[in-house]
Amino acid sequence: MAQASEKTEKGTIPSVAIDGARIRSVRETKKLTQLYVASVVGVTTDTISRWENNRYPSIKRDNAEKLAGALEVDLAEILRQEEVTEVLDLAPPEPPIPQQHRLLLWSFAALVVLLLVAILVFTQRPLPEPTAVRWVPNFAAPGEVIPVQIKVTRQGDEKAGFILKEKLPDGWRLVSSLPASSAIESSGSIKWLMPGGSASATVSYTIKIPATPALRKDVKLNGEIVLRVAGTNRTETVAGSNSVKVGAYHWADTNGDGRIDDDEIMPAYYIYEEMKGLGLDWTIIEAIWSGKGYRWDPKGGFQVIN
Repeated sequence: MAQASEKTEKGTIPSVAIDGARIRSVRETKKLTQLYVASVVGVTTDTISRWENNRYPSIKRDNAEKLAGALEVDLAEILRQEEVTEVLDLAPPEPPIPQQHRLLLWSFAALVVLLLVAILVFTQRPLPEPTAVRWVPNFAAPGEVIPVQIKVTRQGDEKAGFILKEKLPDGWRLVSSLPASSAIESSGSIKWLMPGGSASATVSYTIKIPATPALRKDVKLNGEIVLRVAGTNRTETVAGSNSVKVGAYHWADTNGDGRIDDDEIMPAYYIYEEMKGLGLDWTIIEAIWSGKGYRWDPKGGFQVIN
């Protein structure tokens, strides 16, 4: 009974068909001895010889795996071709991905794609143009009057009104504006309430510099525009230039070289024409342009050099 049970147990051990010629070829190519291979597998050299001569066309699977390990090759390389498919089929299949994990992976992939598309659209989309852009001269002399203009462009089909606010530096005073300002606060803020109209509008104003500010100092103006868009208010900072250097320079002298040349007289003339009646002195501008230059005197103002 014991012998019958043992035979039955041995019969259940899986076996595979080996290719003897292939085994010998691999061993000799790698310069391995039968003794070495036998010692790794745990069998005798006679057994290795019989395997190579196909005396035992089928051997235990675990011995075949040890043999492949001794020869440093995959098991499929020493099996007969008809056996390879069967051996590969015996490999345990990879566990399927649970449904909830698949949904999570798909959701994550979709989120990544949407993020990449959003980044691409945002980086390639042109930035919106500012609604309000300020122009202010580069220079201003103490005690003098200088011009400021703000160009407002209503975006798209918006033709609604807007509120414009400008904050003047401490001690600077509004002289006049076109259109007239709606309110002047004690803090130095000026406000314009502009009705709806065409797509563009210009607010022009002149300001007087204090007589005794620090020279060679950059002074900044700040402003904002409040727009009514789709039933709600939107506030934007006024863009453009906002810094004025206080010194011994006329505002029409854009490069501060002590003269008003041909390239500077025409822009000054256009500004003067647009702001006529707001307190700008065209006579001194034309005199400086006709002469060789000017100098600024703290007591007498601009002196023309002929």
